[in-house]
Amino acid sequence: MSSLQRLDAAPVLDTVARLESRIGARFPDRGLYAVAGELRVLTADVASGSASIRERLRWVRLASRVAAVAVLLATVVVLVLAFRDAGRAGPDRSFEWVPLIESTINDLVFAGLALWFLYALPQRLERGHLLGLLHRLRSLAHIVDMHQLTKDPERLRPDFVPTGASVELDLTRSEMEHYLDYCSEMLSLVGKVAALCAEESQDSLVLTTVSDLETLTTGMSRKIWQKISLLPDVPVRPLRD
Repeated sequence: MSSLQRLDAAPVLDTVARLESRIGARFPDRGLYAVAGELRVLTADVASGSASIRERLRWVRLASRVAAVAVLLATVVVLVLAFRDAGRAGPDRSFEWVPLIESTINDLVFAGLALWFLYALPQRLERGHLLGLLHRLRSLAHIVDMHQLTKDPERLRPDFVPTGASVELDLTRSEMEHYLDYCSEMLSLVGKVAALCAEESQDSLVLTTVSDLETLTTGMSRKIWQKISLLPDVPVRPLRD
């Protein structure tokens, strides 16, 4: 498959690590730097776990198929033997066949349930693993949003009047712009890592969760860019002759 038709884990991990380095170079003492580190660890877990989970699922799928064949063969053998014996020395009156028919129906129902469980087992294991990763990514997205929540551009205006309940602001206009931009980039990468989780999955619930998470991060990023657009302009000094 062409590299343009799938999202590879290595470039995503490199981009997350580069963003972490950029945040550390400008805000080494901020909590956002630790959040970037957590995103890098989570991205590495997704990248390394995708291969291992595929290997485990391959063995689980093989074992479930073997068990399903065994259940199917056992059911067929039991039914054949039962009907053979019933045909040779079965009841003389028709109503006496009712217990045998009921037992046959019960056996078929239980065999069908066992086959369905074995067939769906690998998909359920994969779904549980991916949903766990997506839950961690959703929590991380909300943490990023909490970090930008108090970064209000209005507080940089010269006519802003703080109150006793105002949060202390220790960022310049340039620092706030970079801080908000880093938050927006991190949210975008959270969406990319979520898409990476579903790269090998066709499960409808996983794909829906990924889509919901991408919608969530896009909405959060849009709010951040609205803040960036409201940052007050810095007056430009006139050039000296």
